[in-house]
Parts: sequence; C-alpha cells; structure tokens
Amino acid sequence: MRRRTGKRGTGGIVCTVGAIAALLGVLSACSAGGTNGTAAAPAAIAGGQRAPADVQPAKKLVVGLSLDTLLEERWKKDRDLFKAAVEKLGAEVDVQAANGDDAKQIAQAENMISRHVDVLVVVPHDAEASAAIVAKAHRAGIRVISYDRLILNADVDLYVSFDNEKVGALAAQAIVAQAPRGNFVLIEGADTDNNAQMFKRGQMSVLQPLVDRGDIQIVYDRFTKEWKPAEALANMRAALQANGGAVDAVLAANDGTAGGVVSALAERGLAGKIPVSGMDAELAAAQRIVEGTQTMTVYKPIRKLAETAAELAVRMAKGEQVSTDRTVFNKKIDVPAILLEPIAVNRSNIDATIIADGFHSREDVYRHAKAAASGP
Repeated sequence: MRRRTGKRGTGGIVCTVGAIAALLGVLSACSAGGTNGTAAAPAAIAGGQRAPADVQPAKKLVVGLSLDTLLEERWKKDRDLFKAAVEKLGAEVDVQAANGDDAKQIAQAENMISRHVDVLVVVPHDAEASAAIVAKAHRAGIRVISYDRLILNADVDLYVSFDNEKVGALAAQAIVAQAPRGNFVLIEGADTDNNAQMFKRGQMSVLQPLVDRGDIQIVYDRFTKEWKPAEALANMRAALQANGGAVDAVLAANDGTAGGVVSALAERGLAGKIPVSGMDAELAAAQRIVEGTQTMTVYKPIRKLAETAAELAVRMAKGEQVSTDRTVFNKKIDVPAILLEPIAVNRSNIDATIIADGFHSREDVYRHAKAAASGP
C-alpha cells in the first residue's frame, strides 16, 4: 500500500507515530524546539535595554476549524476541547460551523483560506462535496486535516479519527450478546457521511455470519437523513409497522438516532425490552443506559481526539512534516491516518469510563434514575 504524507512543509521535521497510546509523548519527543507554538522573543540589546520598537513578535499561527454542525452536543465538546488545546500550544483558532449546509461549509472554508489560516481542520458534512475544500486549500498552500470523518476523493494530508469499523463491530457485538437470534433492525447514520458507511461495515462483520447461519434476520435497514433523530424515529416506526412489532434488537448508529428509536419503542410499550445500541456517549444516552432503555453506547474519548488533532495541526501550521504508520484509502489516495481506540460502554462500566473521565458527571448521568427510584 502506498503512503502519502501530503505537501511537505519547510520545517523538515518528521514525527513517526509508532503507537497510538504513546502518540502525544512521541510527538513531543520529536519536536525541534518546544511545543508552545509561540515565536521566540526578540533578543535584548546589550546592557539590558529593550529591543528596538520596530522589532515585532511574529504573528500567531491560526488554525481554521470547519465544522459540519454545532447543533449536536458532541460537536460543541469537540470545538471547546480542540480550541483550548490549540490555544495552550500558543496558536489561535478560527471556528466556523455550517450546520449541515454543504454550500455554506465550502463558503466558510473559502473565507478562512482567504484570510490565510496556516492549516485547515475539517469535519465534513458531505464526504464527497468537501473534496472541493481540500483542492481550494492546497491551491493556497494550506494543508488539510480531516477530523473524525474522512473526506473522500481528495488529497487529504492527514486523517485523525477513531477506528470507525471497530465502532460498528463493538455495537454489534454488544447487541448480539443480548439478542443472539431474531429480527434485527439497522437504523444507520447519514449515507453522505463516510463514517456511517464504516460503522455499517463494522456491524456487518459481526452480523453477516449470523445471517448466513440463519440465527438472525435483518428485517429493516435504513440510513438516516442528516443523522436527524426525527428521521430515526420515523424509520423505527416504519420498521415496527412493517414487522408487526416483532423486532428483537436494534442497531442505531449514534445516540441521536438511538433517541429516536427509543421514542418509537416507547410508543408501543417496548422501551427497555429490546436492546438498542448507540455511539458518542451523549448525556441523554448515558441517562437512558442507567434507566435501562438503551443498552450501550460506543464512547470515543474526544478529549484525546481533540488534543491529538490540535497537536498535529499546530505542527503542520509550523511547516513540520507528520507521517504515520497507518493509512486509510479515501477512493483517491491512501491518507496518512491516526486512529484512536473506541470503548463500548454499558450499565456495568459507565462509572469507570465516561464518568471517571469527567466526560459527564455522575450526578447528571443518574439524575433521572434517582428520581425514578425515589418515587413520587
């Protein structure tokens, strides 16, 4: 498999990442001159006098962050964590969110490119349409990091995400453990999002052998337009209607779609009786897990994702070269990739994972469960 590292910067520094768990330490060890991203102060004139007034500190590096949306809880966390990490490294962040509008995301990216950001980090709404952003950035000499979601058919310089096929496999394994036989419903994510395709491939790596043996039947399989919970609700209602309510398990691609699924099940008195998966460890999903209406979620520790991407973005903004030991094919090139490990979370380990990490507080997660336990 060929490997590509994008356009080479002027820094001449190559940081090879051998193990994901040691990523930040390795990157720090590769630095040629500190990691705070600030320019060295002008040298003092002999005798302790100040430097001449016309000697100005170098302009701060600027990292552009182009987000698909800020309408979901998860992406607000990414924004805040990424921004804090970049600023800690001495750079600035220009954040734009398109809220699901492809034309708007491209226009926002063009605006950041015209303002000469030093590197562009993109969470694409449409994996194919966002290829235009990469082309425009490269024409301006700006490198592009694809954050969490892979941009397709483009010369992306770096992809920083989780192992998304493993995300799907973890969800399927958890649901099969609860329902090893029967009628399965798949409520997938947006078909314009490459991650949704990867989640499904991971799911099917677990489910297909069971389908082939006749242990399970996939009785309904739909993508969810724009990842909208209302669309997932409609799809789940249709699945129940089509099968006379005879559904034994549901694989929902994320926690938003899981919320729609649980609402549809509740309408038929089935919430908590049928296992349902999710992803992203949103607060509402964590609450459903402890209440018993959602079986599990796949937790992607986004602090690690955001801080890793921030570290790499600042290095690339400085012109340093980054290479990796993994690649992911995006229909055009083998994109250098950093893939972090996702974690399956259920009622038994929720305290030791998302709560212990400070992702959500125990008080918030158990709020409704405590109220139900205490009674009227």
